Amino acid sequence: MAVLNILKILCLSILLLAVEVGRYAYSSDFPKIHGFLEEAFAPRVGKDDTRHRQFNMAEARAQLKTNHYFIGNNILADWQTFVKARCDFVLDIYEGGKVITDLRELNVSFTPLDIADIKVGRQVLTWGTGDYLFLNDLFPKDYVSFFIGRDDEYLKIPNDAFRLMLYPEWFNVDLVWIPFFEPDTVPSGYRVSYFDTFQGKIAGVTAERDVLMPAKKLSNFVYAARIYRNFQAYEAAFYYYRGFDPSPKSYYDEQAHQLYHERLDSYGASLRGPVFWGIGNIEAAYYYSPDDSVGDIRTIQNSRMKYLAGYEKDLSNDFKMAFQYYLEQTLDYRQYERALLPMDYKWKEYRHTITNRMTKFFADQTVKISIFTFFSPSDLDVYTRPSISWSPQDGWTLTVGANLPWGKDSLTEFGSVQKNKNVYARLRYSF
Repeated sequence: MAVLNILKILCLSILLLAVEVGRYAYSSDFPKIHGFLEEAFAPRVGKDDTRHRQFNMAEARAQLKTNHYFIGNNILADWQTFVKARCDFVLDIYEGGKVITDLRELNVSFTPLDIADIKVGRQVLTWGTGDYLFLNDLFPKDYVSFFIGRDDEYLKIPNDAFRLMLYPEWFNVDLVWIPFFEPDTVPSGYRVSYFDTFQGKIAGVTAERDVLMPAKKLSNFVYAARIYRNFQAYEAAFYYYRGFDPSPKSYYDEQAHQLYHERLDSYGASLRGPVFWGIGNIEAAYYYSPDDSVGDIRTIQNSRMKYLAGYEKDLSNDFKMAFQYYLEQTLDYRQYERALLPMDYKWKEYRHTITNRMTKFFADQTVKISIFTFFSPSDLDVYTRPSISWSPQDGWTLTVGANLPWGKDSLTEFGSVQKNKNVYARLRYSF
């Protein structure tokens, strides 16, 4: 079986390498195809009793992307129309050797007015100022990809959305309408183990929970907005989101082990710009829970406040360092405490997290060493992500790294995934 899987990976790689050769056979008017081929493997390290395989990731990936501007004498050219497509084909050994198609982008952008841009279709949405910490960015994330060692590109999940960008004289406006809610991909026990509150322990393939999705109807559409403006070297922004919590935290039916994505309204603001010879940022968000506006329903996540302050600075010799401080506060906490039953898990009112990123380049920037660390002094857990990448020549990159979560208590964010420690290697050829 192992030999067969290796042959599958090699065959897919050889076939897709033909794309690099074949694209030169087209005329110059044909849209150019770019992308990459990548082999990735992530074996587990440390003790793991969750009945998982001895690896988190074993896959061959090919990404193909293209774009096209319409030119000529037609309305598409007059509106500066731009079409973009990006698709991944993945031979995933963890999934039994299946080839999975992941359409990352397929959208059209056009400019009907001088002060307006429109983008319609599948697209990756992101905003906010945090580094791996998301306050006002409530667009979906893939935390399973994050924990198993895929490239950071795969932390973001694309949405099928309508996006309107306006540029009046005094400020800019970004409006997003998403007809079908897309949730975060969080550890579910299948590939990444986590703390299962129904079993009271870290569980893998034996995890017992079912997550209910919002019904697909007009009242469940997701809306998001950002208003932003530059004041000299500083950018200020205000945010609004109306939809559902991307990560399921509330119980729909405890007896049936069912969770659901509760309603969520979010309001926030951020400011980013030069501070003390570096770049600083502050951000805040208020999460309002319409399903538990008073905070006295023990099975539903309370309203919350989130705060973030960050600073980064380029030091000498291609060395950069960055720090962040994050605080999350559960509101109406006294009502929450009074509603708890004797056997319930009790979450803290305040949760603090400190992050540090250090990045250093060597050998004419062909070697990059990076380490990112999360540490929570309130939860006493930590998650470290060291990596080193080497680009020996144009197009080729080898990346080796590790995911090392640990926690004193299995309940906490990183303690709950501490049995997923792994090292990973990715070899990529870009064309």
